[in-house]
Formats: sequence, C-alpha cells, structure tokens
Amino acid sequence: MKRAESISSERSAAPRFAAAMSTDTECDLALEKIQDSLRSDMTGVSVDLACVFVSHHYGVALEDLGPRLAKALGAKVLIGSSGETIIGGVREVEEGPALSVWAAHLPGTEVRPFEATLEMQPDGTGHFNGAPEIRDNERASVLLFADPYSFAADEYLSMLDQRFPGVPVVGGMSSGGQGPGQNLLITERGLVAAGAVGVVLEGEVEVQSVVSQGCRPVGKPWVVTACEQNVLRTLASRPAAEVLFETMATLSKADRALFQRQPFIGLAIDAAKSSFERGDFLVRGIVGIEPKTKSFTVGDTLRRGQTVQFLVRDAESASEDLAAMMRSHTSQTLRQGAHDHASGALLFSCNGRGTNMFSVPDHDISAVRSGLSNDIPIAGFFANGEFGPVGRRNFLHGFTASLAVFQVRRA
Repeated sequence: MKRAESISSERSAAPRFAAAMSTDTECDLALEKIQDSLRSDMTGVSVDLACVFVSHHYGVALEDLGPRLAKALGAKVLIGSSGETIIGGVREVEEGPALSVWAAHLPGTEVRPFEATLEMQPDGTGHFNGAPEIRDNERASVLLFADPYSFAADEYLSMLDQRFPGVPVVGGMSSGGQGPGQNLLITERGLVAAGAVGVVLEGEVEVQSVVSQGCRPVGKPWVVTACEQNVLRTLASRPAAEVLFETMATLSKADRALFQRQPFIGLAIDAAKSSFERGDFLVRGIVGIEPKTKSFTVGDTLRRGQTVQFLVRDAESASEDLAAMMRSHTSQTLRQGAHDHASGALLFSCNGRGTNMFSVPDHDISAVRSGLSNDIPIAGFFANGEFGPVGRRNFLHGFTASLAVFQVRRA
C-alpha cells in the first residue's frame, strides 16, 4: 500500500521545528510528556514530518509506537529507528530507557516517504526493490534509516548517486539489537522488519549536511599510480607498502602508535582538485598488507590518478575534526544569510563514539550545539553506520558524526 505524501503549501510561512526527549521507564508516561511538549511547540501548524528514536527498553510497547505518535501529533509522515544510544536536547543517553521525538512543519516542501528492500537473486546478486521519487535533484534531500543485517546500504547509496546525482542522503543504520530482526525501523504504520525506510524532502526547505569523519592527516598526499579494485599497488610509482612504512617512520611516537593500531587512508573524491581541505577525503581503513608485492588493501575501490592521504584517528582528532566542521558550517550559514531560529537538526553518531571514544559524556551533541544556537531542536541516535555525503557523493561511514541541518533553501 502506498504511504501518504505530505505536502505543505504555505509558502509564505516559516518552517517550524520542535523536539522532546524522555527517559521515563514507562513508555506511556514518556509518550504523554513528549506529546504534550511537541503539541504545545507546534500549535497552529501542521506536523509534516516526525522522526522518532528509541531504545529497546520499552519492549512490546515499541510495536505500536509509530502509529500512536503519528496520531497524537497529527503527523503526516513519521519515520525512525531504534538506537543503542539516544540523542535529544543536550544529552546522549547511553544507558537506560530513552525516547526522543523531533517534529517539523515544512512549508512549500513535499515530503514523500518510501521503503526499500534487498531481494537476493538465484545467482547470488542482490536487487533493490523501492526507491525514492525525486523530481528535481537540485531541490531534494533524502533522510534514510536501514537495518544492518538485511540491507546493503553502501550499494543502495551508490545506486542513488547514479540515479539522483548531487542529492544528499543523511541518516544511519539502526542499532541497539543483538542480532538479525532486533534492530527496529519505525513508520506511522508500525514497525518495518527489514530493509530501509526513508523520506524525500523536495522544495523550499533543504538539508545541509555536516560529516565529521574524525581523522587528521599525517605525512603528505600521494597519487595512486597503480591499483586493482581495492588493492593499492604503487604511489608515485613507488611500492605502496614501502611508502606506508616510510611515512610511519617519520611520525611522532604517539602518532606512530595510533597508526600501527588502526591505520587509515583518505581517498580524494574530486578528481579535478589539486589542493585539498578537510572534508575532501573519504576515510577508509587499511585492512591488509601484502609483503611479497609491497601493496596493501583498503576498504573501498581505488582509481588510478587519485590522490590519497594517510590518516590517524583518536579522541582528540575526532573532537577537533567535529569542532572544525561545525565552524565551517557556521561560516557558510552566515554567508548565506540563514537564521538559526528557522532551523532544526538531526544527529547520527557512530555507536563507537560517545564515552567509548571520549572522556566526557554528551560529546557530539555538545560540539554540534557549540556551532548552532542552543535552542535549535535536535534529536538523533548512535548508529551501526552513518550516511552522509563527501563531496557530491553519498557514503556509508564508520566512527563518524553525520549531521542534517534543516533550513530554508537559499537562492
């Protein structure tokens, strides 16, 4: 059955956003408090989109959570996900029950929900059923949540890039479950057992993405001169592993220890660029070295002529990177003349972040709020993998903080 399409046509009105979170142990009480708060904040306007993020602590009450919330809020479209950690307000609730709900009134913007599944073929290949309806790539954004056990998100993102070039996709893989079938996708019709749920926003409200991959460069950039799929043979016509070990020898003791424990490489996305900045590289792990051929394998496909950069990641680097990305977003927003009071945001952080990475709680939401006004409604969750664009292509990331900022589209 085709899901409802939300169209808000009050083009002269400003968008409105609201968010509320509860950590009550009883689902009914948590719902009551959240519904009262959101209905008050959204008085006089329609709720065109609601997003819900919830921990597993509420058990069977999760089965009808989406329909109950949609009915109580009058939400035309609702999507959401379970999460290992739930984000709301100024908190990242890593333990215990939490329910976080975000609501948006989106004038002049079409909100089109969709669902997608992966069907395996007899020959072992996969076929995707379900894709978003996008009419104007320049005025569209996609919010997507997927199940990590039943959906090949990286391949689906690649398909979307080919069909809808330049359209940003932000979101994440559901989390909090212990195995297949335990991570939950939520809609206004109920739970979705597998696949992905998403929504297209097309019109006067846009989604600006901030993707912090949490790494910093070491050594110097290199050009790929020989490669086969994900095997890097030579850099600047030198054996790739030889360059890797040479770079490692020049590092400080602390950086060398980081690189030895978990080496990363950044792959430049834009082949036309000759100079590179933060955000120009897609971070991927170095997953194996071949001593005989002096080559190494990375976690993505390479291309000849591509610029690469060795990287390290630790809590300090991840913190600095997110702060720098937020400063960049703030500067861009000011240049465009956007105003925070007409904005809302959704944050998707890796479940390897939080106090698993940082020495203080609520790290990512605090860093995000330092770059946005404190009163901007924000919700989200810790994901099993995060979606967000690097350059004009969308990727599945790890150990990343991916932020979607909703605001009026600037001409």
